[in-house]
Amino acid sequence: MLKSVKSRAEEKFAATQKKGKKALKEKDKARQERAEHVASLRALRLAKEADDKEAAEKAAAKKKKP
Repeated sequence: MLKSVKSRAEEKFAATQKKGKKALKEKDKARQERAEHVASLRALRLAKEADDKEAAEKAAAKKKKP
């Protein structure tokens, strides 16, 4: 009987370890997805700023010509 109690305890411990690892993987996956989303938004913002800067430079060049 002592062996079966120990066996059940080991099974429960293994199950909790597996559950903890799964939760950690899900958390890391969510963090990675969020980081990718932020990076894409940052890239879009920087591209927009670059376009705005180019447009401003062109407008300033046109004003200086005449």
